[in-house]
Amino acid sequence: MNFLAAAGVRRLCAMRAVLPCLWRGKYFSSGNEPAENNTVTPMLRHLIYKIKSTGPITVAEYMKEVLTNPAKGYYMNRDMLGEEGDFITSPEISQMFGELLGIWFISEWIAAGKNAAFQLVELGPGKGTLLGDILRVFSQLGSLLKNCDISLHLVEVSQKLSEIQALTLTEEKVPLERNAESPVYMKAVTKSGIPVSWYRDLQDVPKEYSFYLAHEFFDVLPVHKFQKTPHGWREVLVDIDPQVSDKLRFVLAPCATPAEAFIQNDETRDHVEVCPEAGVVIQELSQRISLTGGAALIADYGHDGTKTDTFRGFCGHRLHDVLTAPGTADLTADVDFSYLRRMSQGKVASLGPIEQQTFLRNMGIDVRLKILLDKTDDPSLRQQLLQGYNMLMNPMKMGERFNFLALVPHQRLHGRNHQTNARQSKPSPSPVAGFGELAWQ
Repeated sequence: MNFLAAAGVRRLCAMRAVLPCLWRGKYFSSGNEPAENNTVTPMLRHLIYKIKSTGPITVAEYMKEVLTNPAKGYYMNRDMLGEEGDFITSPEISQMFGELLGIWFISEWIAAGKNAAFQLVELGPGKGTLLGDILRVFSQLGSLLKNCDISLHLVEVSQKLSEIQALTLTEEKVPLERNAESPVYMKAVTKSGIPVSWYRDLQDVPKEYSFYLAHEFFDVLPVHKFQKTPHGWREVLVDIDPQVSDKLRFVLAPCATPAEAFIQNDETRDHVEVCPEAGVVIQELSQRISLTGGAALIADYGHDGTKTDTFRGFCGHRLHDVLTAPGTADLTADVDFSYLRRMSQGKVASLGPIEQQTFLRNMGIDVRLKILLDKTDDPSLRQQLLQGYNMLMNPMKMGERFNFLALVPHQRLHGRNHQTNARQSKPSPSPVAGFGELAWQ
């Protein structure tokens, strides 16, 4: 949504008549760190030049530059996941997470009528670990899916991560087809023979019957931050510290900015974060699902329109000042699920958000844990399984902080088949797995 950050903010703030930022967030500082701790990175030099040229930039523009700048962006040329990276996601914690998501997609495929083909589309697939676990479930249930034509479609902007995903899914046993200029910039075949394609934009994915997965995808999309003042809402901007030339600070815009249009008229919080790009993605998903069927499963750290300051950085598995050494740390903000539901505009039915511990328990994680424990006598493996379960389910860890939201066709909840070429003409209106007890038909 560059139009929000471009002309409007630059014109309004061209004279740099900004206000000092009078608040400090819960997770991040306003840049008041010792100068010696602020490493001058290539990204910092780029941002300073940009701000000197155009004036203070929005937090959304700052996030977009830091994370996805083609030359210097944090995500573009590194592997930031796992123990050696800056953060670990659920698939790296336990295989059970991906296995249960695989069951979810199969359950929805069955409930919708066992369509003859479906696309599995993942937004921001990380290392491909989650998709690998899902595909293992597909293979184990091969007799159920043997007559279904499945294809994988990965939306990934990072060349480095796409290469890691390809290695995870194919083990390089099949040569990769590459075309940097094409919307489908890479193609391959998985170890189990399923075709997989890579795209930079969801809009390039074929508009066919699909199941969509967005796991820790929305939390890294750029957010605009707003503070309520006696003069109304004012957007938080990133500026150069006038006292230290190679240091950044937060300031408040002197007047209204375009992104203020995304704030609800009845908003009661004094600080809000809005993510227009998330709204665009949700609208695209909702439109696709309403027209062609399928479903979307969204899993992320988030809230239901209640939190305020959630913008934070992670480096080496530790919280990191978001304005310090930009380009060396991940930046993230909790997802506002109430905003996602609102942006679906009633085109689809939404379920959730519900806490991860509830979703996984409904999906049968306790049963799956028992089966895995019964299969091994290795003490270290048993300890690993129990530790992974605890990390996923403990309310003090990921159990309550992580949430699930599903988007399904309205017909799905009323037991009417959306697809004319489905193999089962009248599927029963079983509960949506995870959001109610799992039911196989």
